[in-house]
Amino acid sequence: MFGDLLAKLARAFDAHAIPYMVIGGQAVLLYGEPRLTQDIDITLGTTPDQRLPDVLAAVAEAGCNPLVADPAAFAAQTMVLPCADRAGPRVDLIFSFTPYEQQAIQRARVVQIGETPVKYARLEDLVIHKVFAGRPRDLEDARLILLRHPEADTDYISAWLTRFENDLNEPFLERFKNLLK
Repeated sequence: MFGDLLAKLARAFDAHAIPYMVIGGQAVLLYGEPRLTQDIDITLGTTPDQRLPDVLAAVAEAGCNPLVADPAAFAAQTMVLPCADRAGPRVDLIFSFTPYEQQAIQRARVVQIGETPVKYARLEDLVIHKVFAGRPRDLEDARLILLRHPEADTDYISAWLTRFENDLNEPFLERFKNLLK
């Protein structure tokens, strides 16, 4: 069910030339340990004020509907557009606006789902997202990904987390180093 929906979303985003990458639990399944996830999280390479009509068209083509009454107002305020497939799975579309997110989307890894190429965050970018979020489940996901992938580019991860730490005064690098112990 998730695979079919991911493929439909990928085809729709590609048809509208909307850059994207799959993050969250679906990406963890690609790199980490199997775990239950009930939704799909996708970062979009655009902001609501730039391409919301195209995003809404792509979502509709993929068989999804926004879960909020006023998608434009909600997305402008939260930078998220919650949607649901007609069969049930929730899809959270996260609008991006930072240089990091733009770079991460460009670095995305293409994974074939049936005949459809689907873009997933690279494992280093997924770890950055998880450390940034900082919730216990996210940190455990990041730890398991790093254990499973000792080849991860920790210099890349450290460099971005250092930038975020300097900008936001949060202990991102310390969180990451604790995962490596």
